[in-house]
Amino acid sequence: MPAAPSLPTRDHGLFLLGRMMLVRRFEEACVEMYASQKIRGFLHLSIGQEAVAVGALSQLASDEAVISTYRDHGHALVRGLNPGAIMAEMFGKQEGCAHGRGGSMHLFDAQTRFYGGHAIVGAGLPVAVGLALADTLQHRSRATCCVFGEGAMAEGEFHESLNLAALWKLPVLFLCENNLYAMGTPILEEHSMHHLAKKADAYDIASSRVDGMDVLAVEEATGLALSHVRHGSGPFLLECLTYRFRGHSMFDSEAYRTKAEVEAWKKRDPIGGLVARLQSAGLVTADDVQRLDDEASHTVETAIATAEAGTWEPVSELTRFVYSDRPPA
Repeated sequence: MPAAPSLPTRDHGLFLLGRMMLVRRFEEACVEMYASQKIRGFLHLSIGQEAVAVGALSQLASDEAVISTYRDHGHALVRGLNPGAIMAEMFGKQEGCAHGRGGSMHLFDAQTRFYGGHAIVGAGLPVAVGLALADTLQHRSRATCCVFGEGAMAEGEFHESLNLAALWKLPVLFLCENNLYAMGTPILEEHSMHHLAKKADAYDIASSRVDGMDVLAVEEATGLALSHVRHGSGPFLLECLTYRFRGHSMFDSEAYRTKAEVEAWKKRDPIGGLVARLQSAGLVTADDVQRLDDEASHTVETAIATAEAGTWEPVSELTRFVYSDRPPA
C-alpha cells in the first residue's frame, strides 16, 4: 500500500469527520430502533467501515452512479439521501426513499443516482456494468461506482462483470470493502489468493489496495482510481482493507472470531484515528469534535422523528407497482 497521505485542510478534515460521525450515530440509532422493533427484518451495520464510504463516495460527482450492497446505510447517507427518508424506509413507512417497500437492504434513490441496496451477494456488479455500458453508448463521460464485499468476489457475477467491463473498456470503479469475513467465513477459507486486488490481473484491469481504516488514504486512492476510469482507461478494482466492529447482521453470534480480534481492530477506529491526526496537527479542537458529534446526533434524532411521524401504506395499495410500467408522477 502507498505511503500515508498528507493532511487535509481544516475545513475538509471537518467535512470527512462529520460524515463519518453521522454514519456512526445513524447506525447506532438503528440498533436501538431494531431493539424496540421499530425496524424489522434484516439489519446489516457498517460500524467500523465508515472510512470507505466517506473516503470513496465523497470523490464521486453528483451525476455518477453508485451501486451498493445490503450493508448500504453509510453509502446512502454519504451519497446525499435524506436521513429522514432513509430511516422512514427502514421503518417501512411510505415516506421512505423506496416508499417503504425496500427496507434496510434496498435503499434506492434515482435523484441522487443511488441504485441500491442489493440483498443478493454480487447482484450489483452486473447492474454497474449495464449502467456504465449505457453511459458509453450515449457518449457520457462519467464513472459508475460499484461497492461490494470480498464475499462477492467468490461469485460468478464478479468474474463475468469484470470480464465484460474489461472487454468493453467500461468506466466502472469496482470498490471492494474487504472486511475479512463473508458472513461468518474467514477470507483464508474462502479465497485461495488473499491479495484480492490481484484478481484484476486476470482481466487486464488496473487495481490497487488501500488501508480502508484510513479515510484520507481511501480518498486519495479513490481519486487516482476515478481519474483512470474517467479518462477512458477502462475499469479499476480498488480493494479497501477494513473491518466491521459488529456482527454480519443483528442475528450474528460472531462465533467465528474472537473478542480479542475485534478489540484489536477497534484500536484502529477510523473516526478516532482521524480525530487524533487532526488534533495532533492543530487543525481541530475538542470543541470542534463535540460540535460535529452533536450535529450528527441531532440529524439522527430528526430522522427518527420523521420516520415515526410517517404513515403506513394502505392495504389497498399493496399490489401497486407490481405490474405497473412506472410509478405515479
